[in-house]
Amino acid sequence: QVQLVESGGGLVQAGGSLRLSCAASGRTFSMGWFRQAPGKEREFVAAISWSDGSRYYADSVKGRFAMPSDSAKNTVFLQMNSLKPEDTAVYYCAASGRSYLGPPKDPYEYAYWGQGTQVTVSS
Repeated sequence: QVQLVESGGGLVQAGGSLRLSCAASGRTFSMGWFRQAPGKEREFVAAISWSDGSRYYADSVKGRFAMPSDSAKNTVFLQMNSLKPEDTAVYYCAASGRSYLGPPKDPYEYAYWGQGTQVTVSS
C-alpha cells in the first residue's frame, strides 16, 4: 500500500515559479503529476520511471516544467517555471505499484493518488 503526501501549491503571478513536492510512503515503480482545472478532464503533466530515471513531459509544459527527484526518499518534485494563467488547476501526484513500459501517461495506469494541491496563476 502506498500513500502520497503533496505540498507546495499556492498563488503566483504569471511568469513566476512554484515547486510542488510529493513523498511516497511505500514502494513505487513510477510517479507522475496530473492536473485538473474546473470543468476539464484530468490531464497528464509529467512522469518518471524509477527503473532508469526516464521522464516524459506533456507538450503543454515541456521546456517550462521539470521533475527533479530523490529516489532514496521516494520523493518527486514538480518545478514549474514561466507559469501561465492556463496552468491554474489542482495538481495531483500519482504513483504506480507495478511496472509499465516507459513512464505511464494515462491516469488509469496509476493506482495511488495524493490529495491534490491548488496552483493559481494570476494575470
